[in-house]
Amino acid sequence: MKRAALMRLLGNDLVHTLEQLTKDTPSDEALRKVAQVLYGDNNPAALQEQVVRNQIIDALPLEKARELTQKLGLFSAGNIYQSLKRFDSKSDPNRAAALRSFFGIVEDMTAQPIRKPAVGEVSPEYGLFDHQRDVALRTRQALSESPHKAVVHMPTGAGKTRTAMHILARHLLERGPTLVCWLANSAELLEQAAEDFEKSWRVLGDRPVKLFRFWGDRSIDLHTLRDGVLVAGFAKMHAAYMREQNAFIALGDRTSLTIVDEAHQAIAPTYRSVIEALFTKRPQNQLLGLTATPGRTWDNIEADAELSAFFGNAKVTLSVSKYSEPVEFLMAEGYLAKPVFRTLSFEGAMDLPGAEELEGGSTSDLSDNALDTIARNGERNFLIIQAIEELLSRHKRVIVFGASVRHAHLIAGLLIARSHDAKMITGETPIARRERLIRQFKSDSPQSMIMCNYGVLTTGFDAPKTSAAVIARPTKSLVLYSQMVGRATRGPRAGGNEVAEIVTVIDTALPGFGSVAEAFKNWEDVWHEHE
Repeated sequence: MKRAALMRLLGNDLVHTLEQLTKDTPSDEALRKVAQVLYGDNNPAALQEQVVRNQIIDALPLEKARELTQKLGLFSAGNIYQSLKRFDSKSDPNRAAALRSFFGIVEDMTAQPIRKPAVGEVSPEYGLFDHQRDVALRTRQALSESPHKAVVHMPTGAGKTRTAMHILARHLLERGPTLVCWLANSAELLEQAAEDFEKSWRVLGDRPVKLFRFWGDRSIDLHTLRDGVLVAGFAKMHAAYMREQNAFIALGDRTSLTIVDEAHQAIAPTYRSVIEALFTKRPQNQLLGLTATPGRTWDNIEADAELSAFFGNAKVTLSVSKYSEPVEFLMAEGYLAKPVFRTLSFEGAMDLPGAEELEGGSTSDLSDNALDTIARNGERNFLIIQAIEELLSRHKRVIVFGASVRHAHLIAGLLIARSHDAKMITGETPIARRERLIRQFKSDSPQSMIMCNYGVLTTGFDAPKTSAAVIARPTKSLVLYSQMVGRATRGPRAGGNEVAEIVTVIDTALPGFGSVAEAFKNWEDVWHEHE
């Protein structure tokens, strides 16, 4: 560029200030460097302004002006500077690109401004559906009122744990530093709760808090707990209570919210002593129960009334318009799969020891000897294997609830012998192996799998791809039956399926159930809905 043109382009103020700073006359090379940065590389705006562009053209040496004229394909006779100034870059995009290229201006896609729309939507990473948000709001209201107790009643697959985590997080936000105790009776339920808290608090939390796992072989000093969440097994907590009751009761001074998963078990003596030690220490402490089946039995109204009274007769359940039943709403909206129930009738004679002595409130209705007698019946097992193989023609993940540990082993062995990928989990299965088998079953592998189990996977087991269940375990317990059905009824909006098939083995003179909606309504007569 010519010096006079450079002076005009950069302006006298800039040049004079540069002279003062350097105490010398800036060289042409220094001025060209400034011009290159201000009006050259990656500065297309400079070329858009007519005055600035003309100054840049005037500053070009003659040989460069000729080169640019040729590059743009302009007529070079006469005054080439005037020809370049008359060039309209807007009328010819190709020549405009050549002009920018000549001055070293290239589009930097990484630096392009992102223009945001006037209206956008921000989705939460750990959000709630409308029906879950409504339950959370009404539950918090119930807990704020004396006697500060309530049960959340939501069917399996409706999001009880996620809803409870929002209630828990809000409690920690408002009451902190404080301690929340989450109680359950199985490793699966406890680990599910711990993992969900880790996931939710990263999004909902306002400070670092400690998460304490207290079940199985894990040991912690309960005296040291202050701010955070204690996820604890009832067995572990009851043992601690029996060792040092005063110290355990002191934990109630720091535990402002106690959450009981599978709350229908809360009034069992060992569970009740732990809950009351935590909850009753201070009048403002809160007690929250979670359950898909808020009753202990099918036909023992006294036991169900006792459970209701323990939680202040306050039940918060789904409230949806246009649907007579919450389950119908959840199915229609895709939160739950639509179950297709089939019965597999077995009328063979069996001499069942103790069958006449059904235990009304127990989930183990028949004696172990009676269940083992059922497990050994070859004709019954033949029908079950046929039913499973028929389901495998339509389903990739099938869960089987055996009548006993022996039965789960037997069914799994028969399926493996027939070249099926069958897995087996019982209470005797080591934890590491159990976790590995569950991961395999939950995987995206296209291979069909069958999970046979007894007494383990009725709760705390969430494998949404499971689309079929075979209930080969006779039971009088509506609670247990509903839990087994729920393992296969995750809907598409919960990562599951549109339809689930439930095959129930019906043994002559032994009870069986067939409707999720009926199960959901069974205890309405002893609970009061919290508005």
